[in-house]
Amino acid sequence: MERSLETQVDQAVEAWLRWVPRWEPATHRGRVAPCRRCLGSPILSAAGIGANTPHGVQHGLSTRIKTIVDHAVAEYTARNLPMLQRELDQQAARNRARSYRPADGLDPEFDGLPLDPEPVPGAPFLFTIAGLADDATADLPPLPPLSDEAKVALRQEVALADEYANMVGREICTMLLRHRIYIQAAISQHVEPQIEALLAELTDSLDSPFDPDQS
Repeated sequence: MERSLETQVDQAVEAWLRWVPRWEPATHRGRVAPCRRCLGSPILSAAGIGANTPHGVQHGLSTRIKTIVDHAVAEYTARNLPMLQRELDQQAARNRARSYRPADGLDPEFDGLPLDPEPVPGAPFLFTIAGLADDATADLPPLPPLSDEAKVALRQEVALADEYANMVGREICTMLLRHRIYIQAAISQHVEPQIEALLAELTDSLDSPFDPDQS
């Protein structure tokens, strides 16, 4: 029996709560570009996760919820939007034909993140994972072209799919409100102490210009 939307949200939050105790602050350089999945996300706002929460913690929940929305939209599309479904099937078959798919099977905490670190000025990469993936895609034949009429119809179906995704997202935001206390408690218990420890370590490692012993 298909799980209800509420059950899926409950299970996604429970999975995130089990993961949070394993989170650790990143020790590598952060990326300059913001994550479009998490920046200003109404999902994270409904869950009570503030913008000052480390991005890895945000991303782990937003990706799990996005999977639920994607699944709901896929079911809606299969039932109601035949042209869009045909395009998606063709794209999926094309993706499966790629010889190199580095983004497949990633854990929710890494899904949707850039495949490569930020480049260091003056030290170019010999190759990048994203570049290898693009090369594998370039070897595939293009999708069949669409007529002007088909393009108009396809845009209409895409708009319907987007509208449905927004509706599901709003429902999920309402469901997340009752999880806020548990989500915020997990951040307070497992995330904030690590951030405070990092700040304390940074403070101890810096010389204070106002230290009277330095005069």
